[in-house]
Amino acid sequence: MFKKGKRPLPLKRKKRSIAQKEVELDSSLQKNIAYIEEMLFHSEELKKRTIRFNDQEGVILYIESLTDTNLIRREVLQPLIRQQEGDLEETLLSVDIQKERNLANAVEAVVAGESVLILDGNREFFVLSTAVVHKRNLSEPENESVIRGPHNGFVEQLTVNLYSIRKRIESPHLTVRFIEVGRVTKTKIAIVYMRDLTNPDLVEEVERRIQSVSSDAVLSPGFIQEFTEDNPYSPFPQHLNTERPDRTVSNLMEGRVALLAEEDPTALIVPVTLYAFYQAPDDYNSRWLIGSFIRVLRFMSFMITTHLPALYIATISFHPEILPIELIFTIKDTLEQVPFPPLLEAMLMELIFELLREAGVRLPSRVGQTIGIVGGLVIGEAIVQAGLVSYTMIIVVALTAISSFLVPSHEMSSATRLLRFPLMFAAATFGYIGISFGLMIIFIHLCKLKSFGTPYLAPLAPLRLKDMKDAFLRAPIWKMNQRPHDSHPQRMKQEAYSRGWKHSDPGTE
Repeated sequence: MFKKGKRPLPLKRKKRSIAQKEVELDSSLQKNIAYIEEMLFHSEELKKRTIRFNDQEGVILYIESLTDTNLIRREVLQPLIRQQEGDLEETLLSVDIQKERNLANAVEAVVAGESVLILDGNREFFVLSTAVVHKRNLSEPENESVIRGPHNGFVEQLTVNLYSIRKRIESPHLTVRFIEVGRVTKTKIAIVYMRDLTNPDLVEEVERRIQSVSSDAVLSPGFIQEFTEDNPYSPFPQHLNTERPDRTVSNLMEGRVALLAEEDPTALIVPVTLYAFYQAPDDYNSRWLIGSFIRVLRFMSFMITTHLPALYIATISFHPEILPIELIFTIKDTLEQVPFPPLLEAMLMELIFELLREAGVRLPSRVGQTIGIVGGLVIGEAIVQAGLVSYTMIIVVALTAISSFLVPSHEMSSATRLLRFPLMFAAATFGYIGISFGLMIIFIHLCKLKSFGTPYLAPLAPLRLKDMKDAFLRAPIWKMNQRPHDSHPQRMKQEAYSRGWKHSDPGTE
């Protein structure tokens, strides 16, 4: 997400830094295998198939999620087993073959999805064109749709999800670890991180928590989320859920860890802070001024969702004198026919709205939209005509509902919807003083809350001004030359100045 370059990239693809150095192929097959494994940090996705050709022992190395394993078995392994000697290029007629001597190119080829064939004693190895092309529906996640940017999401196949990540990060430092959890279900969990960026202590802590899970069935990342979060009794989520590969990749490049499970299209990102739930891909796909304005609206929606019903109850019950006299008479006219106190009035409307929301989610999409719109209009008008609630309460509940939809994260939206109920009771009991005490309790809880050891309110508490570039507002991308400190990455600095073209512009001197 924060990738920077001093000059515009040429149209021709740039070589990676790993292939710039010359690494001579060793005569020992085991030493060559050990070198590739070491450069890929012993990733468990690296697969090895031993063969024998021309009376020489050999091995085929490839990354499982990037390679067409059926093509390797059908067009490579079977011909080599059937014809155990001869010219390799004539034996493998259906696969493009390229000879190489630089072993560093073998690492680059494997990361790009090709497979590498190395024969013992040979001074050359062979790069086989076996990269996989997944034919799948590139549907966008319904909960994380964007206006600009990629319109694809994760699917239920773990291999395809890892492929989507590796196609965006073609680096040997991208490391995958597999852990099976659930004594009966044996769910396969993939721990994905950047070896050169992610704090090793964080990776060790993630593995320790997952391996300590003791359960017969672990069916989804939701189980992992509850088993591994720091404070399971907090209403605030401590893992970021996403179904977008681009969002997952941007967090990996900041030194975080992603957890993916087989048969589930959701990735869990750890550690996270409160501000991560109010960041959306559209913030970075649009210009920084627009992105900052929309993010401010989201934080305003947090305040409206949690405070507005409580403020209405406290004002009507205890502090009507703060309103203009004309508004007091207007509200008084609407409340004359309502037999309930403001708290019961608000609770009734909130209950009706939550019922409509759940009905819209469970029904088919077309019917659900109709139920939401028609049900809201008909029930809202009928309940006012019946004298059960006032028009003012309808406005307050409607504005609260609209504000809750602005949060990009469904879990954070649910948390804010839950928090408004205790604040409503506090407002009905003690007025503005009750709201103040409720907010103090919430703020103290947020200050104490952590996600895998990371303070939940960072970089506000503890205060780090350098990390505020992507908190309440979004600074220009070329200004964000330092990774956030909350994940404690191994390398904080990115390139010091990304708009390098200005140095070569003769008009700027």
